[in-house]
Amino acid sequence: MTTHKSIKDIIPALPDERIDMLAATSVLQHQATEIRTQRVNWQSYLQSQMISQEDYNFIVSFDNADSATRESLLKDNRNQCAKTFLNLLGHVSKDQTIQYILIMIDDMLQEDRSRVEIFREHAAKKRESVWGPFLNLLNRPDGFIMNMTSKIIAKIACWSQELMDRSDLHFYLTWLKDQLKQNDALIETISSQQWIVVIFVGTTTFEKGIVNRKKDILYNPIEALLESNLHGVQESSPDSAPGDSSETHEEIPTNEYMQSVARCLQMMMRIDEYRFAFVAVDGISTLLAVLSSRVNFQIQYQLIFCLWVLTFNPLLAEKMNKFNVIPIMADILSDSVKEKVTRIILAVFRNLIEKPEDSQVSKEHCIAMVQCKVLKQLNILEQRKLDDEDIVEDIDFLNERLQASVQDLSSFDEYSTEVKSGRLEWSPVHKSAKFWRENAPRLNEKNYELLRILIHLLDTVKDPLVLSVASFDIGEYLGGKQLVMQLLAHDDPNVRYEALLAVQKLMVHNWEYLGRQLEKEHTQPASAATGTVKS
Repeated sequence: MTTHKSIKDIIPALPDERIDMLAATSVLQHQATEIRTQRVNWQSYLQSQMISQEDYNFIVSFDNADSATRESLLKDNRNQCAKTFLNLLGHVSKDQTIQYILIMIDDMLQEDRSRVEIFREHAAKKRESVWGPFLNLLNRPDGFIMNMTSKIIAKIACWSQELMDRSDLHFYLTWLKDQLKQNDALIETISSQQWIVVIFVGTTTFEKGIVNRKKDILYNPIEALLESNLHGVQESSPDSAPGDSSETHEEIPTNEYMQSVARCLQMMMRIDEYRFAFVAVDGISTLLAVLSSRVNFQIQYQLIFCLWVLTFNPLLAEKMNKFNVIPIMADILSDSVKEKVTRIILAVFRNLIEKPEDSQVSKEHCIAMVQCKVLKQLNILEQRKLDDEDIVEDIDFLNERLQASVQDLSSFDEYSTEVKSGRLEWSPVHKSAKFWRENAPRLNEKNYELLRILIHLLDTVKDPLVLSVASFDIGEYLGGKQLVMQLLAHDDPNVRYEALLAVQKLMVHNWEYLGRQLEKEHTQPASAATGTVKS
């Protein structure tokens, strides 16, 4: 079987999370605390013959045991433990009881992560998949059951000596991705109905220790518990005065279990094989779609953490900006008021420069950051009094690399990066006759790559500024004529104006081409006739 011992060479050591996912799943933890108080009457299940005497004896002993007694019980009854829990999950239908059983399993694993092997060993003896009973529970309609099960699956997948099987891994990661998409769809629905809920919650936060590469990745459970947002409500900064609009944000309600979903992804993405599987189910696009919507800072941090961990793989770091990671991260950085969000974004940027093995890709990433005005944000951050050494170090590193890239930046590099970002604006190169005279033929390079991007923007983008600039640039090039003609009827006068200019270019150049063709046709018969006479 494949193991993941080599992953230590790829990503820095990550900490033991002593209280597990409490840091980022306060909804789940809050509900679990309540459910623990609602003890199950196991006697009734025995009397109704829904469970066997053997399972009854074990579960009653386990449920009433303290930590030391449980340790002794599990030492002598490892197989019975797995057998009983799986029998209960398979035969009990009442949601409240299933919830209670899942909490017992999760608490057991949290006490000692090596206990995940109890389920592995039992599955091996029966020659069955360890994942089947748990994956089936992901289809239950109860949100708590689904997300507590997901949490258990993540623990077994990450703490076991063996990696998750490919087909089961694909199913689980697709489920996680769909939960993220569900949140994105919820935001879109609420936005379309123009429901905006503004709620401000004041808390105390402790910023130190969330991301620290030198000292590993520390996650302060107290801070996270204070910062966690029970129902997707955006908190105000603890440093802001009441009514300080610069520190408050309108927040659209999100999936209440979103932080739990993100936390499971944070665990899974630490293992390289799982990263590639997540990319294969289009996970990066989903992460960025959620980050592009209106989500609270805690979810921002968790999802960007997933991107950060992905960038430790050189191949993924090279491909990352094809998903437009840099523009989206730059936007979040410019709006961020939370130091831990700023810290993790800078760490992503640094990896996008340091990790790619192709120096040209690193250069392109630098140019993209310059294009997205990251230098301006770095200058703003430098004005603040920052105590975190990693942030200061990352700012210095990024400043040095981005400034160097600016020195080497040609006008065509700048133009190419702008087009690839999809964020066109009236930068000087667009109106420079010298630029077009020298570089117009280069738009045909790489099978008309830049022209195809411009045409795609005309077909998909709604921003009038982007449409205006794209119309201006595209001129007479292949594939753009029909779309430019359609923009003559656009609502925005600037778009209509630039589209009209583009059409004029098309007409003038087409008439010139037609004139040359007619002249050619007249010349050829005359030459032929002359040749006949001479013969």
